[in-house]
Amino acid sequence: MAEIKKILIANRGEIVQRAVRTIREMGKKSVAIYSTGDKDASYLKHADEAVCIGGAKSSESYLNIPAIITAAEMTGCDAIFPGYGFLSENQDFVEICRLHNIKFIGPSVEVMEKMADKSKAKEEMIRAGVPVVPGSKGAVHSVDEGKKKALEIGYPIMAKASAGGGGRGMRLIHDESEFEQLFMAASSEALAAFGDGTMYLERFINNPRHIEVQVVGDSHGNAIHIGERDCSLQRRHQKVIEESPAILLNDETRAKLHEVAVKATKYLKYEGAGTFEFLADDKQNIFFMEMNTRLQVEHPVSEMVSGIDIVELMIKVAEGEKVPPQESIKFKGHAIECRITAEDPNSFLPSPGKVTQWMVPGGRNVRVDSHVYTNYIVPPYYDSMIGKLIVWGRDRNKAINIMKRALAEFEVEGIKTTIPFHQKMMENEDFISNNYDTKYLENYKKLDDL
Repeated sequence: MAEIKKILIANRGEIVQRAVRTIREMGKKSVAIYSTGDKDASYLKHADEAVCIGGAKSSESYLNIPAIITAAEMTGCDAIFPGYGFLSENQDFVEICRLHNIKFIGPSVEVMEKMADKSKAKEEMIRAGVPVVPGSKGAVHSVDEGKKKALEIGYPIMAKASAGGGGRGMRLIHDESEFEQLFMAASSEALAAFGDGTMYLERFINNPRHIEVQVVGDSHGNAIHIGERDCSLQRRHQKVIEESPAILLNDETRAKLHEVAVKATKYLKYEGAGTFEFLADDKQNIFFMEMNTRLQVEHPVSEMVSGIDIVELMIKVAEGEKVPPQESIKFKGHAIECRITAEDPNSFLPSPGKVTQWMVPGGRNVRVDSHVYTNYIVPPYYDSMIGKLIVWGRDRNKAINIMKRALAEFEVEGIKTTIPFHQKMMENEDFISNNYDTKYLENYKKLDDL
């Protein structure tokens, strides 16, 4: 494959700023796209070129494939970096890039298709020898079929949307008496959210931890892992704090987890960065949940413990380079990421508006990925994340102390943010002692609950 010289970043927000930095450090050119709602974004000045592609609504801009392809061709881009969200896992977009001779920096359509439908992905992983949560073999097409499968699997079970994500199209069903109502509710929600109401069933794992493995594969059949992350602290199925390594795991389980993730990456002939997500039960049994065929929001914690720039590696792989040998990757210390969102820290309701003060923390081993600045107006049209605060320490306790210090230095005025929430969590005894699961924040109503 030829060298990539100019990359269009098909996204918005902090991931654009983060990608522009790596692209520039690699000696390449970058093009940022923007909607009319993002016309004052800081990264538009840092990219080599910026192109307005439509109105503030995502459907008019960041999901507008013709407009994005036109911008790429107009500016002479030979590659597109999708980031996460929006079109990052859109198979049509990947195929259209190929038809226009623009390199999509990510996996192929064929691989993406295999992993997009969660029930099909589960079947693929069974063939790859990856442990999966016991459940239906493929989709469940009716209530009666579902009831029969549920009895075979054993209650409680989770009804999940095959095309789902972000916690939508999911219901916990405790027994047969509530099956029909909850199954149909989940299916209706999935149909409204994704245009597909197809469901599948899985056994409910009690008190699970959410553990994921960062992988990168190349076009030569090689694959590596860049460690694992613990993403168990979630609010409405959305991650709020992530860390690496997952100290829950013993050495044997960690080694097995890495092994199966790399094995599955090779089995899929996967090219680019991806993440295998697993549930871990209280006996350290690991079960495959899904694969994200893209970069993830929390990738910086893996970068901090490994010293690898994952975006740079994605671009090199897209150029045809091989991934480095696994033994060359050395993991050191502990990293924690707090997602900073423009939300009320008590209710988690969005808080868009003008940022009248923006002062980020600094110092050794502190990283802030953000596109915000003083007098920036947080638009109401998009996801509320305005930045990520990532720290590194020689061990988890040191990382927590650095995060406490960094959060205390983070000054934001004019809007509400989740900084107070993160400050409370860094003092929370359950978090400090690693005594929590994915349901920990379910009863959270206000800061005093922590």
